[in-house]
Amino acid sequence: MHNMKSLYQILGLVVVLGATACTDVLDRTPQGEYTLENFFQSEEQAVQSVNAVYNQLRQWETHVFSFIGMTDIVSDDSDKGSTTSDGFFLQEVDQFTHTPSNVAPAAVWSGYYTGIFRANLAITRIPDVPEMDEGLRQRLIAEASFLRAYYYFNLVRWFGGVPLILQPFPDDFEIPRTPVDEVYARIEADLTFAMDNLPASYSGTDIGRVTSGAATGLLAKVALTRMDYDQAANLALEVINGGEYALLPNYSNIFTLDGENSRESLFEVQAAAFEIGGGGSQYNEVQGVRGVPNLGWGFNRPSDDLIAEFERGDPRREATILYVGEILPDGSGIVEGDENIDGERFNQKAFVAEHPGGNGNGPGNIRILRYADVLLIAAEALNELGRQEEARMYLNMVRERARGGANVLPDVTTTDQGELREAIWHERRVELALEQHRWFDLVRTNRSFEVMNPLRPNFTANKNELFPIPQVEIDLSEGVLEQNPGYN
Repeated sequence: MHNMKSLYQILGLVVVLGATACTDVLDRTPQGEYTLENFFQSEEQAVQSVNAVYNQLRQWETHVFSFIGMTDIVSDDSDKGSTTSDGFFLQEVDQFTHTPSNVAPAAVWSGYYTGIFRANLAITRIPDVPEMDEGLRQRLIAEASFLRAYYYFNLVRWFGGVPLILQPFPDDFEIPRTPVDEVYARIEADLTFAMDNLPASYSGTDIGRVTSGAATGLLAKVALTRMDYDQAANLALEVINGGEYALLPNYSNIFTLDGENSRESLFEVQAAAFEIGGGGSQYNEVQGVRGVPNLGWGFNRPSDDLIAEFERGDPRREATILYVGEILPDGSGIVEGDENIDGERFNQKAFVAEHPGGNGNGPGNIRILRYADVLLIAAEALNELGRQEEARMYLNMVRERARGGANVLPDVTTTDQGELREAIWHERRVELALEQHRWFDLVRTNRSFEVMNPLRPNFTANKNELFPIPQVEIDLSEGVLEQNPGYN
């Protein structure tokens, strides 16, 4: 790879090393000019280096516009939204007409490799920091390892084999794609290390950092993706039996300010709207109401197909979809929408109330891994292992919470493996709707063609399951990076 800045998007050491992480651990004190020679000299600087890895989670290229396009909009859960001409590159993703020059793959490639660079820097340099608490040293390396695994997990699911880079400054920048199995082996090794070296929980200003439960749960999700059902079941059950997590009684409360970092949360991106900015993200803005009140841009419109998936009376539909004419979740007004857009509706899970710093300074945490997801991972894996009674139990726990005491969503009673599999897949869709899981679920279960082709005839089998390697990266590599099938 001849152009290192293209691959890593190195932003300058004052940003990379001085940036900070979670809502409660933001430190905006000016740090001065840092170099590799005068940084990594203290415990505080070791913490700051890992905070910089967290900070990348909030960025535009990582968890905002293109991320939503390549998880929700590309799936049957949502349409592009907004006006026809707005964000046309996402319309191409929605219709499967995107090419290697599309903005979305290039954006996430840049954002995720920036996170990987920061993680690599922390992992390789923290061991040499003098005079710091050894327990903290190991914990920080484990946090950075978890985050590196998370970044690679999304990249390998989007693109297949990607360059596996484990040093901040490799000797050779002509780096080809690494086979998928090797990428997953590194992900699993990083998460295993994190499991063994992270605490079960935090308090005070450290709340929001990754935990051993987050690492175990994410590793269970990796195992399910790899169809390693034994490992997926064992890891999910380890989380369930650990007693650290629980379902919140009210589903709609998960996505409020009070629901952030709750007992249902294994991992979420931290965000906060400060008067001076620096702690928020645009995740909320791009999905907010495009109209009156003007809360956002109106992208990620819940699809007709998603609405039809909810069973009669399922309270989760109301908690997921915000309609024109509906009272805003905070009671501050009525959604009037934009008269120039037909059929407007919005992702209510991304709604946030008015806040300091403008719409682009969104304070809403981004839920990455919830306990309900872990329960459904357990259910799916156990069903594939022929343990239908246990699978059904965990599935029905999710349905029981969703019904909230109402006479809806009866327990699933079938013991047929195929029927139960379909019930679990249905439950994953409605429980996790518009939380950026659906596309990955369709691809890992080999259903993307059968589901998407009737809705989007441009979907091509053995091509559109993966996104194209960004053309700019192929050009800069002078042919070292090879394109995915069907995109040449």
